[in-house]
Amino acid sequence: MSILLFSVLLLLFSILAGVLGALTGLGGGVVIIPVLVLLFHVDIHYAMGASLITVITTSSGAAAAYLRDGYTNLRIGMFLEVAAVIGALIGASLVYFVSKIWLTFIFSLVLFLSAYMTIRRHEESEQYNSSHPLAVKLQLDSTYPTNDGIQAYHVQHALLGFIVMGFAGLLSGLLGIGAGILKVLAMDQTLRLPYKVSTTTSNFMIGITAAASAGIYFVNGYIMPAITFPVMLGVIIGSYSGAKLIFYLHARILRIIFSIVISLIGLQMLYQTIMGTI
Repeated sequence: MSILLFSVLLLLFSILAGVLGALTGLGGGVVIIPVLVLLFHVDIHYAMGASLITVITTSSGAAAAYLRDGYTNLRIGMFLEVAAVIGALIGASLVYFVSKIWLTFIFSLVLFLSAYMTIRRHEESEQYNSSHPLAVKLQLDSTYPTNDGIQAYHVQHALLGFIVMGFAGLLSGLLGIGAGILKVLAMDQTLRLPYKVSTTTSNFMIGITAAASAGIYFVNGYIMPAITFPVMLGVIIGSYSGAKLIFYLHARILRIIFSIVISLIGLQMLYQTIMGTI
């Protein structure tokens, strides 16, 4: 395959990754890594390096648009990121003492359950007239734009959400996975945020986490310009497109997309566990 054809194909897949990452709050790595490894036979380390660039680019591109449009809740993002970072540091320190096979197996089952819970929730029928005391103290409540105008929302179970996010960071550190999935789930299922707020705030948070890891990959030479340039260009285009689409898409559609993606990830992790490739 010529370098021109490789770049064009990677650009197209990166646009798709950017759109999907912006809409779901997962970052584009869920598309880029399988494409590079399975389709283009790129070494997994270079694929992971490109994935980190994808996540940072998606976060930078989409987060700016979401913040401008009033979706992202910065206070919640910074509040939960503290727990995620602490959990990730603990997880990374325990990685040599815990069996990854059992962790991955359990985590894949958690993803399947989470996909069901995400589909099952009907946020439009929920009514919350007050917030958790910690959320009130930290002023986490906010508003977001809808087709019917600006709508206010209240944050539930703030302390539990902080604990769940710490556990999410722990799993992220132990398994070496992106925490975007877990961040969206923690905000949607625990804090009971509107789904568009959960995904957009996750987009803001994942860039912070990925930026810390990207430096290590860069020092080790796992970020190749021939791969990362078309990835960055495509993801910028895709993430801005996704940021524009989110206003027009119903939250139920976003929930379906998210559930399909995490179910596929769960199947992939379960397959790797069974085949012993973890």
